[in-house]
Amino acid sequence: MPIRPDHPLLQRIVDDLADVGWSHQTVFLPDDLTRALAQECHKRAQHGLLAPAAIGRGDSQVIREGVRGDQIAWLEGDESSPAIARYLALMDALRLAFNQSLFMGLEDYESHFAMYPPGAFYATHLDRFKDDDRRMVSLVLYLNEAWLPEHGGALRMHLPDGQTRDVLPAGGSLVCFMSGDLPHEVLPATRERMSLTGWFRRRGENVLENVL
Repeated sequence: MPIRPDHPLLQRIVDDLADVGWSHQTVFLPDDLTRALAQECHKRAQHGLLAPAAIGRGDSQVIREGVRGDQIAWLEGDESSPAIARYLALMDALRLAFNQSLFMGLEDYESHFAMYPPGAFYATHLDRFKDDDRRMVSLVLYLNEAWLPEHGGALRMHLPDGQTRDVLPAGGSLVCFMSGDLPHEVLPATRERMSLTGWFRRRGENVLENVL
């Protein structure tokens, strides 16, 4: 049965975002779906469908391993995988929950698999581009089984009060935060690190520029 936008888990995330600007749910996905999504990521890697991630956008995109070392594969919306269909349905329910409770005007969702080889990292950054304000909420869903603190690979969030918060990428857990407000980084890990990373987007303010 599809999850409803008023489900208590989704409402807890909505409340966290409204109160502090971010949320961490240690148990978000069931184990079977987490494993199935991890298998989908590995399948793409085996077929050579993961590519080095770039920074920037459009013609200005460049690959800089000294800034970002993950490999990614975008979900294109025509996925035949039942696991990905379940994942996207869950994200759409969360999008509706944000819109209904916080009136955010979120229109769509973009997402990709991300795989970090051992030792790879992502330097401190914001998820919103300087010339594009459409990304509103960032979401990172982790797919790593039996992750231990000694494996490293934490998501380090730089909070508005000057403190940092480290979140380990344990399988089935979710982190979400306001895309334009929370600088964050990915610390190196001693083992392969997988996630599904995505963004809820609103319509851009420069509407004519987006269509001309």
